[in-house]
Parts: sequence; structure tokens; C-alpha cells
Amino acid sequence: MARQASDGQRNWYAIHTYAGYENAVVRNLKQRVESLGMEELIFDAVAPTEKTIRVKGGKRVEEEERIFPGYILVDMVVTDESWYVVRNTPRVTGFVGTGVNPVPVTDQEMLDVVSKMKKDTTKHEATFAIDEPIIIADGPFKDTEGKVIAFDADSGKIKVSVAMFGRETELELDMLQVKRI
Repeated sequence: MARQASDGQRNWYAIHTYAGYENAVVRNLKQRVESLGMEELIFDAVAPTEKTIRVKGGKRVEEEERIFPGYILVDMVVTDESWYVVRNTPRVTGFVGTGVNPVPVTDQEMLDVVSKMKKDTTKHEATFAIDEPIIIADGPFKDTEGKVIAFDADSGKIKVSVAMFGRETELELDMLQVKRI
């Protein structure tokens, strides 16, 4: 039974893997392609990531986060042989598609993934309004209520006003340190 969803055309396909093993699957697949001489049918494999910013231990940390946890993308021509090589790579659970027929990732979806992967800086979405009530969720002022004075989406900083020692005090925090009430 032929598994040619692409009529012999080169496309990107989403492959489902065990979560947390995406990089291992990419490495294993690339080794299998080389050792089995499948370079003319399987061209590349990636576990897409993007830069995110988190607060850990009171500090901002930039991390690589998986765009699609539990999935990798493979650039290939689907034939019985190439399907078998990918499908039987350790920790691969299958292709995304209908039955045994893989469905290619669309060009627009690939453009979106590539643009997320190529971003050098992580921009914070401005999700707070001026005078919006917030609560500080992290740091020395944890559980203190206040209101938003200003924010900068590029730097990820937010200025809040809190009542401290009987007067209003302005604090500059990371946007990840505050939550809406």
C-alpha cells in the first residue's frame, strides 16, 4: 500500500513524538537517514523552538521553548521506504495525517514557524491598561496590590503604584512579576 500523500513531491511533515524527546528523535532520525542512505528522500528534521522570557529566582531568564511540544518537522519526499524510516525511528509515534497518509504542513504554516524561530528578540505583549489593578506575583513585594502607571512592551518592564508606609510608591517590575486582580 503506497503512502504517497504528496505524489513524490518534497514537503514538510509534522511527526508526533514522545514529549520531551524531540531533540533525541531529530538526532536519531538524522543518523538513520545517513546510515541508511536516505539523503535523497529525507532532507532535514527540526524541533522548532522560540525564545521566551521567564522569571526564575527573581531574575529574568531567556529560554528556548518548544513551539510544538511532542512534535518535530521533517522535510522529505514520502515513499514507502522514507515513511518506514521515519515511522520506525525510536520514540516516533506517527505522522500527522489521516490513517497512514501523512498530510503536508502548508507553506503558510511553515512560514509562521520559521518566523517564530528566527526572532532574535522576544517582545512582550502589552496586556495591561493604565490604572488597571494588579497584584505582584513574584519578588520582595509579592502579594502586594497596586495599579499600573506605565509599561514598555519592548523591554517587558511595568511601572506600578503601590501603597506603602502610608503613601503611594512607584515600583518598576518585570511584566512577568504581576497579574491582574
